Amino acid sequence: MANKKETAAPNVSVGADTEQPPNVNNNSITNYPPKNNSKALETVSMAELYDSVYPSKPPLIDGLLYPGTYLFAGAPKVGKSFLIAQIAYHTSMGVPLWEYPVRKGTVLYLALEDDYRRLQERLYRMFGTDGADNLFFSVSAGNLGNGLDEQLQEFMKQHTDTRLIIIDTLQKVREVGGDNYSYANDYEVITRLKQFADSYGICILIVHHTRKQGSDDKFDMISGTTGLLGAADGAFLLQKEKRIGNAATLEVSGRDQQEQKLYLLRNPETLLWDFQKAETELWKEPPEPLLEEIDKRITVDCPLWKGTATELAAWLETELQPNSLARKLNVLSGRLLNEYGIFYKRERCHEGRMIKLYRGERDGM
Repeated sequence: MANKKETAAPNVSVGADTEQPPNVNNNSITNYPPKNNSKALETVSMAELYDSVYPSKPPLIDGLLYPGTYLFAGAPKVGKSFLIAQIAYHTSMGVPLWEYPVRKGTVLYLALEDDYRRLQERLYRMFGTDGADNLFFSVSAGNLGNGLDEQLQEFMKQHTDTRLIIIDTLQKVREVGGDNYSYANDYEVITRLKQFADSYGICILIVHHTRKQGSDDKFDMISGTTGLLGAADGAFLLQKEKRIGNAATLEVSGRDQQEQKLYLLRNPETLLWDFQKAETELWKEPPEPLLEEIDKRITVDCPLWKGTATELAAWLETELQPNSLARKLNVLSGRLLNEYGIFYKRERCHEGRMIKLYRGERDGM
C-alpha cells in the first residue's frame, strides 16, 4: 500500500495555539534538579538527535526576537522603556513592528522603575486609547530567590499563552544581598532566568544599563561582567547618536538570529521609535523543495496523511531513503509548521512507527 490518507483533519485550534507546544513544567527559576540520581553523564548520540522531534519555538518577532533570554541595554534616559513598550504592545496585538512580522501572545511587563500614573500617560501618548487586554503591567515584584520565582510561575499558570516577560530593570530583581558583581554571579543570575524561559518556551527580555567607558565591541559596554551576555541568548543595544537628538541605533546580536544594526528615529510627538533603515539586509532561508511538495499535497481535499516512512517516500515520489526522509522531516518539522501551517508527528502503534501530517494554521500569524 503506497499511502494512506484521511479526509477529516483532527480538531485543532487556530492561531497562537497551533504551535507544537514547548515542554512546560512547574520548576522554579532557582530549583532545577537533575533527571536522576545517577552520577553518570547523560548523553545523546548524533543518531538519537536525528531520530527525535523537538518542539517548534517560532520567533516572537521574525528576524528580531526569539524565545530565550535577552538583555536590552542602553544608557539611562536614552529611550529604552519607550522601545520596550513598543515591543510589548506589538507582541500583545500581533501587529508588525516596523517591517518585522509579529506573533501574538500575552505579555507581562514588570515596569519596576515606574508607577501606574506614568505608565498610563506614556502608553496613551504612544498608542492612544487602543488598549490590549493581554498586555499586563506590574510596578512591584519580588527578587530572584525571594518571591519572583513563585510570582512568575503563578502568572504562567493563569496566562498559558504568554510569549514575553519583560523585566525593567535587572537591578530591581537581583537577589537580596547580591551585590557581588563577579562573572560567576552575573552568569548565575541570567542562567536562572534563562532556565525559566526555556522551560516555558517563552522570551524574557531584561532591561539593563550600559557603562560610560567605550569599547571596540559595543556589547562590552553592557554594565557588569561579560557573564551577563555570556549566559544570555542575545542582546539589544540602544544608543543615541547625540544625547539630545532623536536619532539612535539598535544593534542586535544573538544565538538564533543574524547580527543587525537598525537606524531609528524617535517621533517627538508620540515618542514612538520609527524605523529608518537597516545596515544589512536580513538573510532569508531559501525554499526547501521537500516542504513545498508536502504543502502541495496536504490540501483541503487531503488535510491529513498517515503512514510509514516507506509509504511517505512513495507518496512524495522522492529519491530519499525512508530513514533519511524521516530524519530530514524531524529536523525540518518546525519550519514545516511555521512556514506552511502543517503539523508533523511521529507515533508508535501496533503497525510500527507512523508519520502523521496534517494542516493547521500558521502559528499566531
